[in-house]
Amino acid sequence: MERRRPRRAGPAALRRRPGGHPAQDGGRRVNTEEDLLARVALTWLAEPGTRSVHGLVDELGPAGALDLLLDGGAPEEWLRTAVTARSREGDARAVAADALARTQRLGARIVTPDDEEWPARVEDLRRMVLPGANRRVDREAAPPLCLWTRGGWPLREALDRSVAVVGARAATGYGLHVATELGYGLADRDWTVVSGGAFGIDAAAHRGALNAGGLTVAVLACGIDRPYPMGNAGLFDRIAETGLLVSEWMPGAEPFRPRFLIRNRVIAAATLGTVLVEAAARSGATQTFNRALAVGRRPMVVPGPVTSAMSVGAHELLREQSSARLVTGVPHVLEEVGRIGADLAPPARAPQHPRDLLDDEAALVLESMPRRGAVDVDRLAARAGVDLRTALRKLSLLEELGMVRRRDDGYALVARPASAPGAPPAHAPGSITGPP
Repeated sequence: MERRRPRRAGPAALRRRPGGHPAQDGGRRVNTEEDLLARVALTWLAEPGTRSVHGLVDELGPAGALDLLLDGGAPEEWLRTAVTARSREGDARAVAADALARTQRLGARIVTPDDEEWPARVEDLRRMVLPGANRRVDREAAPPLCLWTRGGWPLREALDRSVAVVGARAATGYGLHVATELGYGLADRDWTVVSGGAFGIDAAAHRGALNAGGLTVAVLACGIDRPYPMGNAGLFDRIAETGLLVSEWMPGAEPFRPRFLIRNRVIAAATLGTVLVEAAARSGATQTFNRALAVGRRPMVVPGPVTSAMSVGAHELLREQSSARLVTGVPHVLEEVGRIGADLAPPARAPQHPRDLLDDEAALVLESMPRRGAVDVDRLAARAGVDLRTALRKLSLLEELGMVRRRDDGYALVARPASAPGAPPAHAPGSITGPP
C-alpha cells in the first residue's frame, strides 16, 4: 500500500468556529474556539491522562469541565490541590490562549478527538488497567484531551500502519544495530516507526526509518518546540520535516520525569504493536511494553546476549508474559502486526547442502569413502554394507552430482572449498542480519 504524500495543514486553531457550542461539519462534530481553549487549559491544570478530568469532559464538555475545576469542584482532593496551585501561576484561559498563539507561530497544530485526523486507537486507553498499579502515573491513563503535532502528515494516517520500537537509552552496539535495522526495514515496507526520541534505541529506530526514506513519529514528553534531549535536536528537525513530532504538552513545557511514563501510554496505544529491543532490569521502556500489553497491542521482544545487563529486563518479560513474542527481525514483526495469512515470516532453515538430497544408501556410500586417496568398488561396497550393484548405482549418482570422481585406481572424493562461491548465507531468513 503506497501512502500519499503529506499535506501541509495550518494550525488547527485557525480551523475552529467561534461560538458557544460545537458546530457540525458534514455530520462530524467540530470543536468551537471555546472548547479548544478549554482542552488546552485542562492539560495545563492537570497532567494528561487524569481519568476524572477525562470523565468530566465526557459529561460536561471541555468548557463545562474547566468551569467546574476552576470553581473548586474537582472530585478528588489531590486534583483540587493541583488546580489551585496551578491557578496561582496564572489564569488558565489566558495561558491556553498564549499556547494557541505560540502553536500558530510554530507552524504546528492541535488535534482533538473531534478532528478527522484524531488517532482513534488511543481511545482504547479508556479501558486500560495496569495490574498492581500503585502509583498515580500508572492509574491515571485516560486518553489525551488533545495533541500538539508538528509536521505535514495527518496524524491518523501516519499512525494507521505503525509499530513502536523502544528500548534502553544506554544501548549497546548490538542494540543500536538491531534498532536501526528494524527502523529501516519497517519503513522500507511502508510502516510508520514510532518511538520517544530519546538517546539509544529510540534515536536509532528513528534514524533507521529516516535513512529508508520512510515515515517516523516521535512522541515527546515535553513541548514540541523543546527538543529533549538537546543532543537530538537535529534528529527532531529531520523528523518534523518528513514525519511528525507529537506531544500532549503545550509548547514550552518542560520534560519532567513523570511525563515520560505518561507519554509512554500514547506510544503503546497509538500503534499496532511494541517491539522492545533492549531494557535493563529497571527501564522505562518496559513500562511502554506493559502498557501495550494492558491495552491489547502486540507485545514483542528482541532477545539479547544473556551476559548483557541491558537485556535483563527484556528477557524477564519474555519469561513472565505468556503473550510476549520473541522476534529477531522485520519478518517476525510483520507476522505479528500485519495481515493475517499475508505477512508470515519464512521459517528459519539452515542452508541446504547437496548431501541433504541423497537417499540413505547414497549417503552411506558417500560416508564410506576414504577422506584421502581412492578406493575400489568391492572394498567400498563392503565398507558401506551394500551389494556391489547398489554401490555402482550410487557411485554413478554421486559422480553426476560432482561429489566423487572415477580414477584409474578406483573412486575418490572431490575436494571442495570451505565456502563454495554463491553459497547461501548461514543466517536464518527471519534474523536481523538476514536478507531483506
